[in-house]
Amino acid sequence: MNFIKTVIAVLVAQLLLGVTLFFGLVLITALFTADEGVKVADGSWLELDIYGQIPTYDPPESIASSIIDTDQETLTRLLTNMEKAAADKRIEGVIMKVSSSNSLGLASMDELREAVGRVRAAGKPVIAYSDGLDRNTLYLASACDSIFMPDVSDLVFTGYGYVDMFAKGALDKLDVHQNLHKIRDYKTAAEMLQRDSMSPEAREMANWLIDEVWDVELGAISRDRGIPMAEMQGHMDHALFDAQEALDAGFIDGMRYWDELEEDLGGEDGLETISSDDYADVSRAQAGLKGKQRIAVVHAYGMIGGRKSRVDPSLGTLMGHETVIRDLRAAAEDKNVAAIIFRVDSRGGDALTSELISREVGKIAEDKPVIVSMGDVAASGGYAIAFRGTKIIADSLTITGSIGSIYGKINMAGLWNKMGVTFDWVTRGPNALLWSGVTDFDAEQWKRIESHHDNSFQFWLNNISEARGIPMDELLPLTEGRVWTGRQARERRLIDDVGGYSRAVEVAKEEAGIPADEEVAFVHYPKRRGLYDLITSGDAPLTVVSWTVQRWFKEDVAETARLLTSGRMRVWTGVTD
Repeated sequence: MNFIKTVIAVLVAQLLLGVTLFFGLVLITALFTADEGVKVADGSWLELDIYGQIPTYDPPESIASSIIDTDQETLTRLLTNMEKAAADKRIEGVIMKVSSSNSLGLASMDELREAVGRVRAAGKPVIAYSDGLDRNTLYLASACDSIFMPDVSDLVFTGYGYVDMFAKGALDKLDVHQNLHKIRDYKTAAEMLQRDSMSPEAREMANWLIDEVWDVELGAISRDRGIPMAEMQGHMDHALFDAQEALDAGFIDGMRYWDELEEDLGGEDGLETISSDDYADVSRAQAGLKGKQRIAVVHAYGMIGGRKSRVDPSLGTLMGHETVIRDLRAAAEDKNVAAIIFRVDSRGGDALTSELISREVGKIAEDKPVIVSMGDVAASGGYAIAFRGTKIIADSLTITGSIGSIYGKINMAGLWNKMGVTFDWVTRGPNALLWSGVTDFDAEQWKRIESHHDNSFQFWLNNISEARGIPMDELLPLTEGRVWTGRQARERRLIDDVGGYSRAVEVAKEEAGIPADEEVAFVHYPKRRGLYDLITSGDAPLTVVSWTVQRWFKEDVAETARLLTSGRMRVWTGVTD
């Protein structure tokens, strides 16, 4: 009897503790997220900080991420805040703190340059302030009215390099066998495991990408800063500039510390500023951008794989087909949404997941315009989920294409053997060990792998040819792993127009029959739910911790393993600098 009483007492105590924790979390969340209203003083300067990790959109939500609010800046928030600042009569100008320590790609830099241009076109100055510049951040900063640095800061202005890493030698030493079939010579992601140096095709592709970046980026810096292109290479010879040298070369406009810049802009009364975080709580309508018709923006970013979008401990942000399809359908079924912008930023991933998302895009595009807006990278699987859109818009420096795939497995038996681990087996029926991670494909299996892979690639090509209206004989030379910039992709009809997010909005209006000068409202997917909704929509508060642990070990880790061993992958892994 005493034992039963003890058990009941423990259960009741746990229940009370769980309920207490639940309501405590809800109360704390309510207190910290209470909206007191954002006051924007007349003559305020919007302060943006281009520093650290800046993803394209908020990462997938979890209970942990909602409790620990990291207040991470995103490209979406930066672009939205600058759009509002251009229209908001209370905003005097924008100060953009630009650091070379940031994660933005060149296409994102280009979109921010466009946003800077719109603020300046509204008659408001945009000042760049930096504690350290490199060539890429100079590209962004040069779009501003002026650039200032402290006299202790540096500018690194170098030439362009493309670096690939090769692990074949390490695999050979570890006796790890790659069994990978690639389509085809330009699908260079597999070369990391298959070669010890760049193939001629990889080198050719790297050169045409660098030529494009050289032309676009250096051309813009030259025009913005009034430095002849002929002088650029000489500056690259110098490479490392202190602030005075950068000023003498014409790269910056002055040397200022932050307090000195504040005094210059604010005078005796001081400088009134508002942070990006605070200004994000100002609605577009409050800034003067009121619209009756709505455009939905569905964000698809990260590696493609699995069912649910999530943050993976090893692979980073993953987009799952069920999550993305749910968001697309929600936007499609909303009668108040006139068009959808499908915002894609992905190097690719699992072929099956890509196909499922792609099919949904095509189905929705039959009834409602789906305008694809490509970010820094929409290649391989990233292109696969995009090509069925009504129209495809990519920045001039977006990396896209890479229409090809890798199929196969890695045999780790040799490495296990070196550690004293051996394997034995019993089978029934042919090909029982086809996908075993401790055997190689035999000759007949390899023929089957090649045939199956080629057939799947042909299926993909047929779909692209039909959707994009490109005859097969013209399409094939554009594929087999070839990667293009946005400008190159438009010339080859893989996309429809060159431009950033703002251009995608213009095209969405055109396709929906909305006048170009009419303001619209935006709804973004996935919608942010917050801690309360996450808790109440799932498991009971008593099991939150145990559920999270079990979910991570039983589902997330297992899903990652399945993704990495799923066979057919559409990925692009190139690195440019």
